[in-house]
Amino acid sequence: MADEEQQQTGEGQQQPSEEELRAQLEEEIRNVRVEDVVLQSVVSILNLSARRIAKDDERDLAQAKVGIDAGRALVDLVSPEAQPQLRQAISELQVLYAKHAGEEGGSAESAAEQGTSDQPKGDSGLWTPPTSG
Repeated sequence: MADEEQQQTGEGQQQPSEEELRAQLEEEIRNVRVEDVVLQSVVSILNLSARRIAKDDERDLAQAKVGIDAGRALVDLVSPEAQPQLRQAISELQVLYAKHAGEEGGSAESAAEQGTSDQPKGDSGLWTPPTSG
């Protein structure tokens, strides 16, 4: 009997109108916090950066560096509770980046030639964040 009721309500329900959908979307947007969107964005950027480092067929260290830099720039804008975990992820990405940059021998130099690296030519290949000062 319960299955029949579920089928009837599922089949008998009308699709919400465009106005109802718009009102529902407006309500959801009203409740979204910018900090939450920034956090989701940072997580997505770091995940994509990890792919650009770790997957052989998708490796693009210049793109990974942009992602790491973006994560570092945005981490202070998220809630303090999320910052330690993000910083840990960024640190792990930097280590992974350095490992693969060293393996590819010279990709750091080619990135520098393309203007996508802050490190001087002839450096060890280990990417480190630019110092402020």
